[in-house]
Amino acid sequence: MLSDILHSIQAHRDHEPTVISLGQIWVDVMIKVPQFPVPGSFISAESYSRSVNGSFAVLEAASRMGAHTELASVLGTGPWSDMIRTALAHANIRHTGLTNKTVDNGSRLVINDGEQRSFISAPGAEVHTDEKTFEHVHPKTGDVVHINGASLMNNGATAVAEFISRPECAVAMRDFQIVFNPTSMVSTVNERLFEDLVLLHPIWSLNRQQGRAIADRLGIELDESASMRVDGGFDESMSNLCDSLAEVLRAPVVLRAGSRGAWLREHGKQTEHIDGFETKATHIRSAGPTHTGALCALLANGWNLESAVQIANAAASLAISKNINGVPQCPTFDEAAELVKKALAELNAEENNLNNYYSFSSPAPRRSALHSHSIVSSPE
Repeated sequence: MLSDILHSIQAHRDHEPTVISLGQIWVDVMIKVPQFPVPGSFISAESYSRSVNGSFAVLEAASRMGAHTELASVLGTGPWSDMIRTALAHANIRHTGLTNKTVDNGSRLVINDGEQRSFISAPGAEVHTDEKTFEHVHPKTGDVVHINGASLMNNGATAVAEFISRPECAVAMRDFQIVFNPTSMVSTVNERLFEDLVLLHPIWSLNRQQGRAIADRLGIELDESASMRVDGGFDESMSNLCDSLAEVLRAPVVLRAGSRGAWLREHGKQTEHIDGFETKATHIRSAGPTHTGALCALLANGWNLESAVQIANAAASLAISKNINGVPQCPTFDEAAELVKKALAELNAEENNLNNYYSFSSPAPRRSALHSHSIVSSPE
């Protein structure tokens, strides 16, 4: 589905909504090698680069898409922390969290041979958290709080658990939105914390692998028969997965699928497929954080979820084509909107040609595949 959502008027707000991330940030050291070395051997790298990762990619995307952004998690002191602070300043992201003056932020070694990657993590200040870490975080009306699954894999779980247990975070009480993107290692999350997250009813933003991991954790039996067909049945299996997750979670689910776009299921509605945009996959890191960050920014700026997903699809596609050293670079809102506009123009031209053809030969076929291209009014 591709909808015309680009001629909307921003709603007036007394407070400028902000994307607040509780996620952790570290530095990735990425090394490209011709092949993985065997133990005890020596090998020369083809390339070497460093970049700030973790929830930074989400916040950077949100900032690029026009939202006010804040990092609420812990930063340390040292060379990695300095690099992170410089990146935050360059991306107009405010650090409102605590500073640990005794330890540097962590790093992660990423070894890539062009086909597969291996990771070696060395955590730092970002995991030095406790129940008081997010005492200063008090979201206001219209804000979007981002929670990353990586924060649930270590001591960060204590801080997140304390935050989501507040009365103001309860579904019936909160006037802000929560977006949670898990990792495929969700099976290691504490049972009580995972249950609390489910009861929080956030917007779940996840890819196929993460979706299957969540389904396994929830005991959902998936129908994989579609994927056994000659055509692969990818679309059908994604729709079924999105359906199953949303039914059990009873919360909005955004199931990302790269250039195929995303499947969206909002509570009480039918699952719908929102078209993606073709792009050449030349990146090393996933564009998932870009999609999630763009989604958070658009929600903070008043767009409804369906429209936000559509523009986030465009942002993720452009981020891949704009990658630097394999790291996707999120575009601006105007650039993402222009891609949507171009796709709509091409779609309308195709429909007009189809209608003109059938007007001279036979009655036009029913537009069952095109009826969903109606205008979605947003922002709300």
